[in-house]
Amino acid sequence: MFRVRRRDREHDHQDELPEGWREVLAHTVEPWTAITEAERARLESLAWHLATTWRWEAARGFEVTDEMVATICGQAALMAAGLPDDVFRHVGSILVHPTTMVLHGEHSTVEGIVSDDATPIEGEAHWRGPVLLAWDAVLEDLDHPGDGRNVVHHELAHQIDMLDGTVDGTPPLGTRDELDRWVEVCTPVYEAVVVGEGGEVLDPYAGVNPGEFFAVATEAFFDVPVELRAEHPDLYEVLAGFYRQDPAHWYS
Repeated sequence: MFRVRRRDREHDHQDELPEGWREVLAHTVEPWTAITEAERARLESLAWHLATTWRWEAARGFEVTDEMVATICGQAALMAAGLPDDVFRHVGSILVHPTTMVLHGEHSTVEGIVSDDATPIEGEAHWRGPVLLAWDAVLEDLDHPGDGRNVVHHELAHQIDMLDGTVDGTPPLGTRDELDRWVEVCTPVYEAVVVGEGGEVLDPYAGVNPGEFFAVATEAFFDVPVELRAEHPDLYEVLAGFYRQDPAHWYS
């Protein structure tokens, strides 16, 4: 067992991770054996940085364990390994529930759509945090790699999308040319998903709005990259350009 404390100074600047940390990452980060030693070192460093920067909270009657922290941070670090260290600077807190949450009363899980029906959710991202995650959903995704689903990637993709203050399916891009290419590629794929012609790889939920499209595409990019590249090569290309990673080569 290892203990995670907010901004744990004991390990912040050490080369060695706390006991048990690397074993959890090796078990829960799917491409661990396929990535290079340098990539593993980057992932370990970033995962520990997130663990000691974010606040960890548990739903009433639940306890967040060290293994949960390592597991969630490993998934987060995988998607952020090619991005600046502060890409999740607005997350603040991770609130972990034991199982799927149910929203009651009038609520909105998608911008512009209000409902008073009981709505089960596996995760939720809020502007400037927190991020809510159902632990059983996290485990379900890890137990079934290759189905294109990962709730940690989905909710943290929303946080990346929110960095510019809007949830519009467009992450921060460096140049006007990159933005133009992003719109040129993503718009027709999104429109195809909306009308049910988006292919087999992207979950139909991607058609709810552009923000959900980016989150679902991110899930596919890291969980089924070979399939995504084959079905939507241009979409894969712009995602690889943004995340500065090429996960398809892990499985090639």
